[in-house]
Amino acid sequence: MTPNKILVVDDDQAIRNLIQRFLAKQEYKVESAEDGKSALAMFEQFNPDLVILDVNLPDANGYSLCQEMQGRTGVFVLMLTSRTDEADKIRGFSQGADDYITKPFSLSELGARVGAILKRQRVVTTAEQQCLIFHKLVIDPVRREVKLGEEMVPLTALEFDLLHFLAGHPGRVWRRAELIQQVWDYEYVGDQRVVDVHIGQIRKKIESDTSQPALIQTVRGVGYKFESPENAELPTATTVS
Repeated sequence: MTPNKILVVDDDQAIRNLIQRFLAKQEYKVESAEDGKSALAMFEQFNPDLVILDVNLPDANGYSLCQEMQGRTGVFVLMLTSRTDEADKIRGFSQGADDYITKPFSLSELGARVGAILKRQRVVTTAEQQCLIFHKLVIDPVRREVKLGEEMVPLTALEFDLLHFLAGHPGRVWRRAELIQQVWDYEYVGDQRVVDVHIGQIRKKIESDTSQPALIQTVRGVGYKFESPENAELPTATTVS
């Protein structure tokens, strides 16, 4: 099997070398860049599956770089920074980052995060290959595409996984911690508000009125559920092969 390709972008050479050596030992193919300009050049040449991206670069804003890279290929992005403010983390997720880790970090934790993110590339099993249809909303797990009517909905990899998971269990209420365990696929130790951020991003893309969401509903004091309202516009979900 072809090894996953990872691009490490950090202006600190020691950190770049440390991460690169560690990931290479995990049998990933790794390249690195020290600033935004060289990162974009390497990105085009290398076409990575995942970018480990420092927020603070000498010539670029990591958040903007994240958006630009994902706009080109939909690549996974793991933000790396010395900032510990939760507001910075929330901003990173709202810009499309798939995960966020702060310095100092352990290499074992980094490895776990990388592995969990790259699992989202896995081929779905036969049982998981059914499209989920909620009136005009169609979720295709094989192509990893979501359509609303005739329009394609641009979701990040994590947004897709979260929506697909919720829609695959209509009516069931999930706590934030349960969603993190099921979708993030590891013991996330950060602020559980990251779930709220991603739910908010998905709602902006699929709900006609985000102030009164019809599909992804908030259950106060508990978490979220995917519900198809009992009306003519949004009938109960069906599945097709």
